[in-house]
Amino acid sequence: MLQTLRDKQLFAKFSKCEFYLREVGFLGHIVSAAGIEVDPSKISAIIDWKLPRNVSEVRSFLGLVDYYRRFVKGFSMIALLTEAPVLVQPESGKEFVVFSDASLNGLGCVLMQEGKVVAYASRQLKPHENNYPTHDLELAAILFALKIWRYYLFGEKFHIYSDYKSFKYLMTQRDLNL
Repeated sequence: MLQTLRDKQLFAKFSKCEFYLREVGFLGHIVSAAGIEVDPSKISAIIDWKLPRNVSEVRSFLGLVDYYRRFVKGFSMIALLTEAPVLVQPESGKEFVVFSDASLNGLGCVLMQEGKVVAYASRQLKPHENNYPTHDLELAAILFALKIWRYYLFGEKFHIYSDYKSFKYLMTQRDLNL
């Protein structure tokens, strides 16, 4: 390796070099002969994250955990909960917020009111859903949420949030499938 550096006229500062290490921390990962894994300090950051109180904080948290999707088999946002959240009783007349997401493994959603979790749910994909394109999966997650929480949401004002940007153009499409 040192010869390659020399051949390419690159230089390394000896005081910043370490040799004969079994593992190296690099950009939030631990690199070793066994492979690349998540730095345990990043896991503790997820566990110690304060409960999100608004849409912006929920998005920040989802952005953090979404980065580590490739390290968790069968990843879903719900799978990252380290303990059951304290759920609050929903109140009629107060606005609800529904967050939904879909992955190649399942659908997940969270129902919130005034920044507090009312309910959450997830399920694996049904066999026929494995063939769905991304936009249909994302819509399936929304429908899943609306069906299971219809008793809370019927006649109430609510907002739905999805991370799928193409929904902006959904109502401009001439032909939509069922």
